[in-house]
Amino acid sequence: MTRRLLAVLATCTLLSGAAPRPASEQKKPKLVLAIAIDQFRYDYLTRFRTDYSGGLDRLLRRGAVFTNARYRLFPTVTAVGHSVFMSGATPSLSGIVGNEWFDRETGKQVTSVSDPATELLGGKTAAGSSPRKLLVSTLGDELKMASRGKCRVIGISLKDRSAILPAGHISDGAYWFDNETGNFVSSTFYFPDLPQWVKKFNRARFPDRYLNAEWKPLLASPDYPAFSRKMAGAPGSAFYNLLEATPYSNELLEAFAEQAIEAERIGRHGATDLLAISFSANDYVGHLFGPDAPEVRDMAIRVDRVIGKLLGFVDQQVGIENTMVVLTGDHGVAPMPEVLAEEKMPGGRASAKAVLEAIQTALTSRFGNGKWVVADSPGPYLDHQLIHDKKLNEAEVERVAAAAVARLPHVFRVYTREDLLHGRVIDDAITRDVVNGFYPARASDLFVIRDPYWIDVARLANHHSPFMYDSHVPVIFMGPNVKAGRYDLTIAPDDIAPTLATMLDVETPSGAMGRVLAEMLIAP
Repeated sequence: MTRRLLAVLATCTLLSGAAPRPASEQKKPKLVLAIAIDQFRYDYLTRFRTDYSGGLDRLLRRGAVFTNARYRLFPTVTAVGHSVFMSGATPSLSGIVGNEWFDRETGKQVTSVSDPATELLGGKTAAGSSPRKLLVSTLGDELKMASRGKCRVIGISLKDRSAILPAGHISDGAYWFDNETGNFVSSTFYFPDLPQWVKKFNRARFPDRYLNAEWKPLLASPDYPAFSRKMAGAPGSAFYNLLEATPYSNELLEAFAEQAIEAERIGRHGATDLLAISFSANDYVGHLFGPDAPEVRDMAIRVDRVIGKLLGFVDQQVGIENTMVVLTGDHGVAPMPEVLAEEKMPGGRASAKAVLEAIQTALTSRFGNGKWVVADSPGPYLDHQLIHDKKLNEAEVERVAAAAVARLPHVFRVYTREDLLHGRVIDDAITRDVVNGFYPARASDLFVIRDPYWIDVARLANHHSPFMYDSHVPVIFMGPNVKAGRYDLTIAPDDIAPTLATMLDVETPSGAMGRVLAEMLIAP
């Protein structure tokens, strides 16, 4: 019976043609183009859909579009989102707990990429930046190790953290915009001097081409008022700072990316290369005007065109059929409270200073005089030396501070460091986000979450919370072996890196916590 069954199976295999190729023999892309748009909520894809005709339109039509991707962590800020993008690791493993934090060893505030052991290249004399604070590997690192260094990995952005963190430790370079000089700069972490092609780009003074440019809406709309913003001034730091909060800085970034693709021969190394690019201008504009402003709509339309230009260039140089494109946002943003008030929605502006004052008053009243708070970003850090000198119990001091903050208006929850360490917390989705953002060696002593739609800035728009307006972002894949379509199940951006690693047959990045998005993969 067994012999007859085997004979039938063999016959069926012959009749059906050649046996499927093993996954390891599938054609691998020559390039992974990893695109992040800073402060890009998912609903920008749907709200402005009819205005798109470039790169976003192409991705929405030809890609696998995940409609319910949200960050499972707190806080939702730029460094955290970009560290997750190509590592798949939340701060609980990556150590990137915020854009900046208080380093208890040095007693100083540090950024996610600051590195006094390096020097800035291409700008004024200053310390450089590096990925040394990132404690896990990235997809680029795994590609480098798997190919024995044959592939190229490069990160590009206006912001140093947005260029450095997705590229990883073994990258061939990370480049960001220096608003003091108008140059693209890097760090001695990567090489002793800037490559010649970067120097050539800087000598061409691309930013200065936007002097006296007038920013007007690209497409008129009856729902959004027209505006006009003149790029007046002369070359210098004031102009370059202003330039960052306009669509022109995204255009500048795309032009630099084209130069990188050509000069570094990206996509032509016999192993899969990685180019990670983050468009930062949307974040600068979004903070200034809020998500409902005509400027934000115009930024979305223009980044669609810029991405379209980049995809067109990649198609010419590498072939879009040889390219795996993945796009996401690093976080969303809360609506302006004033706009919410007009719509009779909840929300408002709270005082970050009031939090610190409540802590200081409560701890002084209970335990005596002293400067109890030594830093406040991404949350309040208490003076551990003072607590030790007074022979106090840290958990008790934290509880007193947390109780004082919890009594303030519009505080949703307060978590203490000791409670998180010992699991004395409510077990729900918000708590799991906080736990995913908790790395003990760098964490603050209190994690303060405001009520939905309440933000801790006196003006402008902001993002920080675990709520959907801050955490819900696009995730789109387009490329070989991807089944295009709409996918409505809930996923997270930390699923991106393990999915790419599986598709490329390299080791999954060391701290990746997400799953492989197998539902969109075409079987070999």
